[in-house]
Amino acid sequence: MYNPQLETFLRVADAGSFNKAAEELFITPPAVIKQITSLESSLDVQLFLRSPRGLKLTKAGKSIYRDAQYIIQYCKDSVVRAKNAAQEGDKAIRIGVSP
Repeated sequence: MYNPQLETFLRVADAGSFNKAAEELFITPPAVIKQITSLESSLDVQLFLRSPRGLKLTKAGKSIYRDAQYIIQYCKDSVVRAKNAAQEGDKAIRIGVSP
């Protein structure tokens, strides 16, 4: 329901490293870098300051970080609500009689 790159973005921001995020996500570091680069490109904004000491969020990155947390949680809650609504419809009682 949401862009999976947001999940990767959150992991990278929390880990402070592409390599650590890749380990947590069980994917390769180049795959993580590609997702972040693609996200930055699609948003047309730089999310991280890259240095030999690691990664640091830009002001735009900090803003997206807060919003991404909200978006992901809202999507998860939405799915739970939809599943609960679907289960409510399954609680029908049917009575059959024969002539």
